[in-house]
Amino acid sequence: MKFINVEIEGLFVIEPNVFEDDRGYFFESYNKVEFEKNGITDFFVQDNQSKSQKDVLRGLHFQKPPYAQAKLVRVIQGSVLDVAVDLRKGSKTYGEHFSVTISAKNRKMFYIPAGFAHGFLTLEDDTIFSYKCSNVYHSESEDAVLWNDKELDIDWGVNQPILSEKDNKAKSFNQFNSPF
Repeated sequence: MKFINVEIEGLFVIEPNVFEDDRGYFFESYNKVEFEKNGITDFFVQDNQSKSQKDVLRGLHFQKPPYAQAKLVRVIQGSVLDVAVDLRKGSKTYGEHFSVTISAKNRKMFYIPAGFAHGFLTLEDDTIFSYKCSNVYHSESEDAVLWNDKELDIDWGVNQPILSEKDNKAKSFNQFNSPF
């Protein structure tokens, strides 16, 4: 696996070693030893999967401590624009975001530690998105930042995504008080 550091400390884009032949392909989507060699020591306790049509935007979500979650995300079918926003108050990149396109075709994965809001926009119909979480879902700890907040200035590439009611009512970044 290739672990690629990005502009925001703690985030990694991960490119697996893919073995392909006329039968298909094989790759490791998680290897605890390789992750630990790269400083990722989270213990994943829950796997989630969603299926969405094109232009569905889910996010920017996070869970407050003590239920904060690190996530390892990947796409099984289709493609997404995946975004993480740094919510760590003491970080030199607080309020900054990083985005990456991950797809079934490029097989990239994205690691997001606790302390980040996370969201994604589906770029194709019937996109299947999978993610490992380092903590269980806890509804009372769930929170969100507004996906199109002007201060965050995220270019999602779409003006009117398909949103949940919860995502439409998320807090703006300047109303947000980070618990991290």
